[in-house]
Amino acid sequence: MNKHFTRWGERALLVLISVVVLFPIAWMFLTAFKQPRDAYSLSLNFVPTLQNFVTVFSDPWNLGSMVMNSVTVATVTVLIAVPCASLAAYSFSRFCVRGRKFLFFLILSTQFIPAVVIVLPFFLMFRSLELLDTRTALIIVNLAIVTPFVIWMIKGFIDAIPTDSEEAAMIDGASRFRVIKDIVLPMAAPGILTSSIFCFILTWNEFLFALILSRRDAVTLPVGLVSFRTERGDLWELMSAAGVMITVPIFVMALLIQKHFTRGMTAGAVK
Repeated sequence: MNKHFTRWGERALLVLISVVVLFPIAWMFLTAFKQPRDAYSLSLNFVPTLQNFVTVFSDPWNLGSMVMNSVTVATVTVLIAVPCASLAAYSFSRFCVRGRKFLFFLILSTQFIPAVVIVLPFFLMFRSLELLDTRTALIIVNLAIVTPFVIWMIKGFIDAIPTDSEEAAMIDGASRFRVIKDIVLPMAAPGILTSSIFCFILTWNEFLFALILSRRDAVTLPVGLVSFRTERGDLWELMSAAGVMITVPIFVMALLIQKHFTRGMTAGAVK
């Protein structure tokens, strides 16, 4: 009886947590399809419309350029950060050099620095280099943010890979590069894929640096949401439509690679 009661209690708690977490997302999706007069109503009885999505891609909002900026910045950041972080993680995992632990700690310590503390130095640096309001500046900043995190994640997966197969391959004459390419990377693929997802999400959702370093040409989607605060108030229907544009790619990506994502998360990111 107690076990039965506990099981139902756990289910009720999970349902409650799911409702609390999913309700704001569901309400955003509903609002995205509402007309302006229905956006402030709690009623679920409304006529759906796609006009909000048409409006956000038209003047003066021009969400299309923001989508392109976000896709470009996030994709290039992943393509640069993940390969570099994989090689760095392999070095930290396999090579015993003096000061390795201190250097690894130094890299991780950058994650504890508040973003608001370093945004001004980045701003001054990019202003001197004439890179303000460019995708290049945002890519550099995001690389500085996500690369230490990706190194830490991938290192944990490589630590969990036995070294026997690597040593056997090197005894047979394989080079270090071939060992990494043919043995380590395939075995660490779930972890690398998981790290790539987190890297993309962190870059896709980054707001503070994009807000400070962009003005017009390099504005990303999260920053673009601010533009829907006008003199007549917050345009919730347009803001929700833009929010759907931000959220859907992450959901689609998670669904497409759910198997690899779950395997990577359960493979032991930390040894």
